[in-house]
Amino acid sequence: MNGRRGCMAAIALLVAGGVFCVGAQDAKKYEVKSPIQIEWWHALESQYAPLIERVVADFERQNPNIDVTAIYQGSYKDLNEKLIAAQAAGTTLPAVVVANTPYIAEYGASGLCEVLDPYIKATKFDIGDFGTGLRAASSYDGKQVSLPFLISTQIMFYNKDMADAEGIRLPETWADMDAFMKKAAKSSGGTVQRYATVFPGWDQWYFEPFFLNNGVKIVNKDGLSTDLASPKAVGVAKKLKQWCDDKVSYWAYGKDASSVMRQNFMEGKTFSVIHTTSLYNMYATNCGFKVGMHYLPGASTRDSEIGGCVLLIPAKNKQDVKNAGWKLLSYLTGKEVNMLWARETGYMPTRNSVTKTSEGKAYLAEKPAFKAVFDNLDHIYPRIQHTAYSALSKIWMQELAKVIIEGGDVQAAMNRAAVLIDEALED
Repeated sequence: MNGRRGCMAAIALLVAGGVFCVGAQDAKKYEVKSPIQIEWWHALESQYAPLIERVVADFERQNPNIDVTAIYQGSYKDLNEKLIAAQAAGTTLPAVVVANTPYIAEYGASGLCEVLDPYIKATKFDIGDFGTGLRAASSYDGKQVSLPFLISTQIMFYNKDMADAEGIRLPETWADMDAFMKKAAKSSGGTVQRYATVFPGWDQWYFEPFFLNNGVKIVNKDGLSTDLASPKAVGVAKKLKQWCDDKVSYWAYGKDASSVMRQNFMEGKTFSVIHTTSLYNMYATNCGFKVGMHYLPGASTRDSEIGGCVLLIPAKNKQDVKNAGWKLLSYLTGKEVNMLWARETGYMPTRNSVTKTSEGKAYLAEKPAFKAVFDNLDHIYPRIQHTAYSALSKIWMQELAKVIIEGGDVQAAMNRAAVLIDEALED
């Protein structure tokens, strides 16, 4: 009996040793074995430059054999075009690159992204600390092809001083919107003194939740058609147009639409604006009043969508570049750096553990408006993943803007959009 136990114990040790060796060998595959220079392409504007320098310098101190050059490549759209061009031309690719979340489906389908699951497993990276929605938003076809980086969601920024002084109740449901518009808007002699809110029409991401929460399927289950000409979708579009026609709101569209909307809010010309949570710091710093954040009103559901960006490693790179890229990518998305990004940029904490720590509590004490986001973390979902979504969103955005701003029949406009979108989805 003792002999048998001894034999079993020996086998167990051998098995465990074998597993350990395999794990160690896997980890060694992704080590950075010699000095290397890499590039990180990003879309963070000039106001974030000091933070980027600080973070990169700290990374290089911890990893003295990796030299990182962080390069600003313009907007997400500009960066995407440069990345696709470099991929096609076979020129030097960055070791790590930022991507707006809607691009992940296209990148994943084309094989542009390195599949990160082996790196995650070998280095014991805590992927489970990201919320389910964040993991899904940075995955493609069940594979982790990127990691959440600077994440935001849609929110309504409002003038809290005005709300308190005038007893303005923020809308909890879509049905509350009419009363809210009437109360928060002001006009005199047919002249608008203050809008209730502003709808950012330059990006469908901002108005998409109103359709989704009213049960509209932007992309149907077949992946080849849209529900945007349905009675539910047309009903939402008619309401948006009605509020703009009544001049209790306006549709922000065209050149400088974002900057004009921001200025109108700062000057008290609109009670609220719908924008990205990532701009909280900007509003809080530049507004001469207390800025509140209110989760968007719901209908059959009350969900919002993930915005912001993820980090990925181009699959065409050599393995030594990928290994150095993984070191940088895992550092930039790690627990130690996550709260720094949140505090300094206004983007949301992405780690579940961070929100429950003393640092997370201190963050809420410093920025209490973010409670509206923290209370709804389970209701923030990935954006629609479809390789034709960029084309779809452009069609939808243009057709909706045309009918709201120039006038016309909403049903006809949505029918026209649906036909064009179906073609894009089928292509």
